[in-house]
Amino acid sequence: MSGFIPTYGGADPQTAAPIVEIVSAGNEVLIGDVLDTNTHWLCVRVTGLGGLVRRTVMLRDDIEAIAAEIQGSLERRPALIFTVGGLGPTSDDRTLEGVALGLGVELRFHPEAERLVTEKYAEFHAKGYVPFAEMNESRRKMARLPAGATPIVNPIGGAPAVLCERDGTSIVSLPGVPGELEAIVEQSLDGLFARIFGSAHYEERSLVVELQDESAIAEILRQAEADFPRTYVKSRAKLLGSTRVIRITLSARGDDEATVEALLTPAAERLLAEIAAAGYVVRSAE
Repeated sequence: MSGFIPTYGGADPQTAAPIVEIVSAGNEVLIGDVLDTNTHWLCVRVTGLGGLVRRTVMLRDDIEAIAAEIQGSLERRPALIFTVGGLGPTSDDRTLEGVALGLGVELRFHPEAERLVTEKYAEFHAKGYVPFAEMNESRRKMARLPAGATPIVNPIGGAPAVLCERDGTSIVSLPGVPGELEAIVEQSLDGLFARIFGSAHYEERSLVVELQDESAIAEILRQAEADFPRTYVKSRAKLLGSTRVIRITLSARGDDEATVEALLTPAAERLLAEIAAAGYVVRSAE
């Protein structure tokens, strides 16, 4: 599986999946004014790339708290840390200050970041989105990056994303506006993702059991987890139409599609056979 295990950073010892942690900063999230859809979206995206999100946390716009979280995450040595939010021009956008403090470096004006911000605001002004094109101190603030960092193109918004590297871990700071975050991840991080995730493949399969009591098949599921340690097995009660059923999801990561197929197929076949033998109707989900 040499194409799947990253050449740097942390990987899960059981699945060899690159480990990812997410730090979401924003007072507006913690007071309930804004729903943090960004973390969910990143979890889905990372999982689909073959990565493993090990930890997420939501913090206020507090420099020391962000710094402490970055330091703690680096000690756990994930392959990738995302920070979300706090890159804008206002005084409460303080994530990069926290990242810099966590890394033990200063914030410095970055010429390329300043160029990106300048060009973006000129574009916004030409389209009538902002009242003036010239740079001011609030806009220049978005060009102050942790020393040694690299700006990443934001295809939509004014604040560039930011990449820092420390001891084999990549730290990517993303803006909190969902459209901007998603555009950066989809359009500006291909090279980084290729290095971290390689050609990893992820797949899910589902079984539906006509049963309302998860405890009735708990031992069957436990044994499947023990016998197929590289296949993640999760059951949850679910309403299917007007009927309450149990949906069992099996998922696996591997170097390619064939590897994942070899992990999922025997586990799914075992569960189908054993649950049916226990007297319950079970089928593959459509």
